[in-house]
Amino acid sequence: MPIQVAEEVQVALATRRPVVALESTIIAHGLPWPHNLEVAQALEVAVRAAGATPATIAVVAGVARVGLDAAALEAIARDGNAYPKAGAADLSVAIARKGNAATTAAATIDVAAQAGIALLATGGIGGVHRGAPWDVSNDLSVLANQPIAVVSAGAKAILDLHRTAEMLESMGVLLLGYRTSEFPAFYTPWSGIPLEHRVETVDEVAAVLRARFELGQGGVLVCNPIPAQAALDPKLVDEVVAKALERAASAGVRGKALTPFLLRELEQATGGATVTANEVLAVSNARVAAEIAVAFARM
Repeated sequence: MPIQVAEEVQVALATRRPVVALESTIIAHGLPWPHNLEVAQALEVAVRAAGATPATIAVVAGVARVGLDAAALEAIARDGNAYPKAGAADLSVAIARKGNAATTAAATIDVAAQAGIALLATGGIGGVHRGAPWDVSNDLSVLANQPIAVVSAGAKAILDLHRTAEMLESMGVLLLGYRTSEFPAFYTPWSGIPLEHRVETVDEVAAVLRARFELGQGGVLVCNPIPAQAALDPKLVDEVVAKALERAASAGVRGKALTPFLLRELEQATGGATVTANEVLAVSNARVAAEIAVAFARM
């Protein structure tokens, strides 16, 4: 795969300093302008503040770039339509056609692992869609097969969280609850889905990652709940998601278009509260991922 690693990221990897990969779909399609650029910048600031090097990933002119400069970040934020959403399976098409693409969690995991990055932060991973148990995000299978840890606020609230958690376990993904015993529900810390393994410190997470990767095993999902002050009412979220899914079905929206559609519906129905929550949890995940990366690099 044609991968171009930014010089700053190259140096960090070569000297075994901590690096955190960041996806670009949240920039191109997850948030409205100019919030998307502000969040993209805030994610990188959070990673640096914790002592790690950020590596935002996207396909630009047929090259998978690991680490973007300010101009590239702004270009993706300003014109998300010029950067179609790409999963891991779509990378070869974007590269062969010398096109642009915003990477989903799956594509970001794939590229980051090939670049030798062990930590990735995202908002929430994909999973099993509500009412369509056969519709499963590629995020899960890619994570299962790559030696990388993803820090997220669980899975997106628009999904069937019970089936998603079960699918992750079935695929052999290790679920770690960071200071939580429940699988987070993205906009809320609570889902009622218990987690078998709870960790309290980043050093503990790093030790688990080191042992797992030395065993030659695949990915880890570090579940970091949204900060309590930004959490939304779970009953409100469920009601809004149910109505949004009904509208999506009526409009014939499915596949890759479904998640952006539902996120827009949630934003409108909550008066922008979901956008604020998304920003807060994404930055929180970036910070925690960086802290884990720092601890992991020390081991």
